[in-house]
Amino acid sequence: MTRLRLAIIGLGMAVTPHAKGLMDLRDEIEVLHAYAPSAARRADFARRYPFPVADSLDTILADPRVEAVAVFTPANTHADIGLACARAGKHVLMEKPLDITTARAEALVSGCRAAGVKLGTVLQHRFRPAALRAAELLATGALGQITGCSTTIRLWRPQSYYDEPGRGSFARDGGGVLISQGIHTLDLMLSLAGPVETVAGFATTTAVHRMETEDMVCAAARFANGAIGVIDATTAAYPGFHEEITLTGTKGTLALRGGTLLAQFLDGTEERVEADTGAGGTGADPMAFPHDWHRAVMADFAAAIRENREPRVTGEEALRVHRLIDALIAAGDGGKPVEVVR
Repeated sequence: MTRLRLAIIGLGMAVTPHAKGLMDLRDEIEVLHAYAPSAARRADFARRYPFPVADSLDTILADPRVEAVAVFTPANTHADIGLACARAGKHVLMEKPLDITTARAEALVSGCRAAGVKLGTVLQHRFRPAALRAAELLATGALGQITGCSTTIRLWRPQSYYDEPGRGSFARDGGGVLISQGIHTLDLMLSLAGPVETVAGFATTTAVHRMETEDMVCAAARFANGAIGVIDATTAAYPGFHEEITLTGTKGTLALRGGTLLAQFLDGTEERVEADTGAGGTGADPMAFPHDWHRAVMADFAAAIRENREPRVTGEEALRVHRLIDALIAAGDGGKPVEVVR
């Protein structure tokens, strides 16, 4: 099998699980360059991982051997870097979010389409074994008609997390708990329950944090299929708890909690998937999780290029969660129900 020739752009905190995954995937993916503008960061990365470093983005853009890039830079740089790579003919795997505004995210998606390159998004919760099995059960109709879907994201981040420059700001991150943390679970929710039609609720910054953007959102949601439910997201819940998605249907209930699944059916049967690698990152250390799901994202992206198909989480798929987040914030700001753009 021919290995995908990849370059890494961005060597900060987010690169760690990806670099570990790429080491596991050395038979499928060859890393030609790893770049960050900071010489110190490049040197630190080179000490930890066996990948060659580059001292400029232009080196990557000009190298005809590079087939694809994986971008792990701050969110406010995503569209600009992704579009430059697309214009250079490189496929793009983008860390979440696609960018800090939906308009910039849409420009990235349309630009990659126009350039004829694939755009994948790192929304790794879909790749957890429990989530994959939940999707299979729903696809077979095992739960019947979905009548309700409620999602709880109760995480903890200390004030020191937000004291770092740009954290929780509109300018760098694009928002707070929804776009920075909740986006993963909200994307998984949408992939299982389908699109949300309308939301109504509240968004606020609690007394727990000093930050520019929201750290707590509570909303009611009506889904396009008629189901209703709640969305409850925060980074102010010490010490941090596993995210939960509960779907009720006419034939039973399916509950995802972190990396576990419990499906219970009206006929008395049930199915369990227990977490085999944990599901961390819920507390003070945002990187306290295994790299298995990130490895699966990268393996799928490489396979999509090799097989000339779409990645599991395309740019268009990621736009759905961006638009839901926009509606949740607008509902919290305006105090009235908001229809989700589709």
